[in-house]
Amino acid sequence: MTAPQAEPQLHPSPVLLAAGAVIAQVFYPLVFGTARDLLTVTAVVLFCAASVTHAALTRGARCAVALLGVFAGGGLLVEILGLTTGFPFGEYSYAGGLGPTVAGTPVVIGLAWAMMAWPSWIAAGRLTRRRGSRIVVAAWALATWDLFLDPQMVGEGYWRWSDPEPGLPGVYGVPLTNYLGWLLVALVLMTLFAAVDDVHRAIPDRLDTVPIALLGWVYVSSIVAHTLFFGLPYAALWGAAGMGLVVLPVLGRSGPAGR
Repeated sequence: MTAPQAEPQLHPSPVLLAAGAVIAQVFYPLVFGTARDLLTVTAVVLFCAASVTHAALTRGARCAVALLGVFAGGGLLVEILGLTTGFPFGEYSYAGGLGPTVAGTPVVIGLAWAMMAWPSWIAAGRLTRRRGSRIVVAAWALATWDLFLDPQMVGEGYWRWSDPEPGLPGVYGVPLTNYLGWLLVALVLMTLFAAVDDVHRAIPDRLDTVPIALLGWVYVSSIVAHTLFFGLPYAALWGAAGMGLVVLPVLGRSGPAGR
């Protein structure tokens, strides 16, 4: 008789890293200048580490490497392309404050792609197990996060567009081409990642608590911060509507959909 296999447990490492990222983001509106720059980079690094560590512990090292390669590496390359050519986001430039750069692009930008790609991918898996639809849902979740991100970062002066019009009603400084570019890139990167990750792998929902909680935190905290601290109520509305199409159904579900 074979001994029953031990039920997999939630590892504390991604929990602690996620908690650190949340704490850094909580203090972000309360500090200014260099301290805010440092918290920005710190929050992204901790968040990305939580996502990659969770991927490694629940899906294996291959998945974690793919997450970094496709989204951190691929995201950085796309940002360098955008900075050099204006495609696919429009012409923009960085103003500094975000740490080390490669070809003029802060390395932390690539980590930001990876940090949110994983919660978006996991959330999409809660809604569908079909590869094609999961790619679309995950890409939408990742791209609509930018409805919060870019208005905030432009307001902070981290980057700016040379021609920010036309934009979304009530949101200034960010052109529509940027959001369309995000969706295009998100679709391409999610398609590449889906070729590596096993979309039909059975993972207990409780093991994915960290990425789902982080996605919910980003959604709720962004609405609150944009409204109360950053003076960006229309960005809060657009982000709440766009990202909410994925986040709200996920938070309202108790388990993944069937295949």
